[in-house]
Amino acid sequence: MSAKHRAVDVIRGGVSAGVFPGACAEAGTAAAARWRQAVGSLSYEPDSPPVTASTVYDLASLTKPIAATTVAMRLVEEGRLDLASPVAVHAHRWRGADRARATVQDLLEHASGLPAWAALWKAHAGREAVATAASGVALEYLPRSRSVYSDVGFIVLGAVLEHAGQATLDDQFDRVCGHWPAGGGEGLPLRFTPPPGWRGRTAPTRFSDARERLLVAEVDDDNAWAMGGVAGHAGLFGTAASVGAFARVVLRALGGDRKAERQLAASATIRRFLVPSTVPGSSRALGWDLMRPTSSCGALMSASAFGHTGFTGTSLWIDPARDFYAVLLSNRVHPVAEPNEPMQAIRRAFHDALLERGGI
Repeated sequence: MSAKHRAVDVIRGGVSAGVFPGACAEAGTAAAARWRQAVGSLSYEPDSPPVTASTVYDLASLTKPIAATTVAMRLVEEGRLDLASPVAVHAHRWRGADRARATVQDLLEHASGLPAWAALWKAHAGREAVATAASGVALEYLPRSRSVYSDVGFIVLGAVLEHAGQATLDDQFDRVCGHWPAGGGEGLPLRFTPPPGWRGRTAPTRFSDARERLLVAEVDDDNAWAMGGVAGHAGLFGTAASVGAFARVVLRALGGDRKAERQLAASATIRRFLVPSTVPGSSRALGWDLMRPTSSCGALMSASAFGHTGFTGTSLWIDPARDFYAVLLSNRVHPVAEPNEPMQAIRRAFHDALLERGGI
């Protein structure tokens, strides 16, 4: 059985097991997408439309590396952001002796001391109000003493990037990626706050009790919703083709392709962001997770691989040593967010299926 067939079997198994109603996947190299497959339906309703290559997904925490980290790289290259600068330089409500030494780099490495999550949306509305509240959340540990994956930290990072860039995060991201071809004619630009025309092709996420509706083309994350759909930790939407197009530019830029470096960032800048964290116990770089045999990338990627996952059932992994990337987008939180363990097992099996016995 070919790698493509093995990967499709893994995805179909996820549909059969009720892990998600459908999914779209893509894999390829720096040069081109080599394979793309849509499986299942947008929802579990009997009359639900099938997933297609043009189905849009809520990318959830893929926003962190694709949007926030990309904007951070550009600001560093432009000399407008110093990773070693204290967070307090950019976030005026970041106060207190315990957090004075926390830097922008610490936010990117999930090592700022902030907890994983806080229900800021319950008491605050608006981008500035939520970001200000995030800056005041009590620290759980001393900065850089350990690493705790933190949505709160990336909410603060989003505010830092807006201060450094003197523009909103979505505007800065659009300047970098908004004009990129999405790939194969099936993609749409990666973007925050999907327009109304995207609704019919967007996979629903969960039914929100707080919002009293099924979420379709509306950010699933409540804190991002309270911020108007634009945040450093969540809010980006796109297709498998558009995420794949991003991955190809990353691979080409890492390889020294001048056009790709102008589109994204210089190879040296990207490599700087991929240096493993020195924080005890961390598996992270700046904005990206790194290959570990137990991670969502499976066991067969090289040690140079990096990637990220999203709560809604999304993932992107890039392996420059193999000249390979893989995208898997699903709405595994529909209609209710179940435990994530079955999705993690599918991710690992999916990536291993694509790479074992010669790969695609």
